[in-house]
Amino acid sequence: MNVPIALPGALDGIRVVDMTSVLFGAYTSQILGDLGADVIKIEAPGTRADNGGDIFRYTGKSAKTPAMGPIFMHYNRNKRSVLLDLKQEDGREALRRLIATADIFITNVRMGGLEKLGFSYEAVKALKADIVYVHCSGYGSDGPYAKKQAYDDLIQAAAGGTDLMSRVDGNPAPRYQPSLIADKSSGLFGAYATMAALFHRQRSGEGQFVEVPMFECFSYFNMSENLYGHTFEPPTGGYGYSRVFNPNRKPYPTKDGYLAILPYSDSQWDDFFEIGGLPPGTFTKNPRYATYALRTENISEIYAMIEEVAKTKTTAEWVTALTERNVPCMKVNRLDEVLDDEHLNAVGFFEKREHPSEGTYISLRHPVRFSATPASVRRDPPRLGEHTDEILTDIGLSKTMGAAE
Repeated sequence: MNVPIALPGALDGIRVVDMTSVLFGAYTSQILGDLGADVIKIEAPGTRADNGGDIFRYTGKSAKTPAMGPIFMHYNRNKRSVLLDLKQEDGREALRRLIATADIFITNVRMGGLEKLGFSYEAVKALKADIVYVHCSGYGSDGPYAKKQAYDDLIQAAAGGTDLMSRVDGNPAPRYQPSLIADKSSGLFGAYATMAALFHRQRSGEGQFVEVPMFECFSYFNMSENLYGHTFEPPTGGYGYSRVFNPNRKPYPTKDGYLAILPYSDSQWDDFFEIGGLPPGTFTKNPRYATYALRTENISEIYAMIEEVAKTKTTAEWVTALTERNVPCMKVNRLDEVLDDEHLNAVGFFEKREHPSEGTYISLRHPVRFSATPASVRRDPPRLGEHTDEILTDIGLSKTMGAAE
């Protein structure tokens, strides 16, 4: 059941004109929408009735409407969809009128295309002097890659993300992480950058241009621990945090499943091995494991010891015993088991909602909690062009002016 939230979000009253698609920029604007902003998603017409708008509308099998695919549903709630043909002057004029009412203009269209359409930063600033203009770009505009296209796979490759698994298992073939991790991490950078610019505007009255380059964002995300020994000149070690690249760092098989185990303090290490049947103090009395630095140096043999001990009990037995002794551990959930996780269900993370056209669907609750200005789902993901008429009317245009045929 869709229950309205009485308290306004932190960004209540902020209007976002959102000219993004796919994931990076769309994730950024959805976060702003979850926090209370009025997000107006600008979508383009297609050549057929079923292929206009954001391409992610057609990724995966939809429930009822072809333009309402499952991934789109998770990155476009709290938005209103307006279908404008920006190849036509009427469409561009409608967008200019809309920008004049906005606080934020966010886009992932390449800057050359924006300039051709007449929506460069300077052009948009002329429409709204204090606008926060957020450009979700592929690469920084002052570098040689500035005009290159950027997608998650390309950014993972360029930022070293495809080298990670090779350093774990020794297979030299680069591999993509099976997650759109570059898009999503960059989307988080985009959200905080937008809010920082809003805070500056509140204090100074001044808008600004904010460039959020995906390559630089994901390189920051990936290399912050993986520069490792090369942080210093001369280097004090190799690339990659040695503990996480160790091939024995993995969920450990128990008698009936798998368990993630991460003892951290001296007492936790001793408690884990004692629960597993070793004499008290066996671990920390060993000079090879006496300090954190030594444990990092000898982590392979420690992981091998954990693997042997983990096999002695069932997953439930381990979770009970380790939890009683305050040793960090978690049962390993497969994707299909996450929906049944007792904690996520207790906090209401998975919410069943009724979409006006798609029927029942599962929505993921915004994970951050605010005591005074809660994030919320106020609008279900919009159908293509669903709000065109109401928004054009709101800005004083006829229902047909600027709207795509």
